[in-house]
Amino acid sequence: MDSRNRNSLSKLRQMVREMPRSSVVTRCELCSAEIPSSRHRHLLELAVRQVRCVCDPCALRFHDVVGGKYKLIPRDARALTDFQITDAQWDSLSIPINLAFFFHSSLEDKIVAMYPSPAGATESLLSLETWEMLVTDNPVLAQMQPDVEALLVNRIGTTRAYYRAPIDTCYKLVGIIRARWRGLSGGKELWEEIEHFFAHLKEH
Repeated sequence: MDSRNRNSLSKLRQMVREMPRSSVVTRCELCSAEIPSSRHRHLLELAVRQVRCVCDPCALRFHDVVGGKYKLIPRDARALTDFQITDAQWDSLSIPINLAFFFHSSLEDKIVAMYPSPAGATESLLSLETWEMLVTDNPVLAQMQPDVEALLVNRIGTTRAYYRAPIDTCYKLVGIIRARWRGLSGGKELWEEIEHFFAHLKEH
């Protein structure tokens, strides 16, 4: 290769290094406006329990709206430091793993119990009587917004952590487990990611 070609190749490489890296553009799923990829509002499409990314103007259209196709999902989770539940009560819920979330489905008019699995979010049977006992001991559960807020439970190992969490946060945890699960037990990296997820949740 002669010096002219070497110089041209060197300049080409420099141009490639200096080019801004392309990034995936996130758009509002209602009006197609570009929105920040890391921090934007979400709607829940009730009939299919699908989370939709939306811009702030579209989100405001659904603030305090009763009924309809979509509901605005709250932004932040809150740790329930005084949550009351015994090991026997937890066992009575018959959740096969120590991660789960519970919310009131307005379409089905019932409390839905779900747990994350390698296959996605899996529903578990939950008796109304059992839930009512928890509400009696923890009145904050009666204040959760139907469909879009959930009781998120982490009882992995010795952890006993409970959150009033937006439903998109719960589905984010489901996505992590579905995407990262390896082998029979999930793998070390997955459980480290789950630990990081809850550490971040606790900080906010």
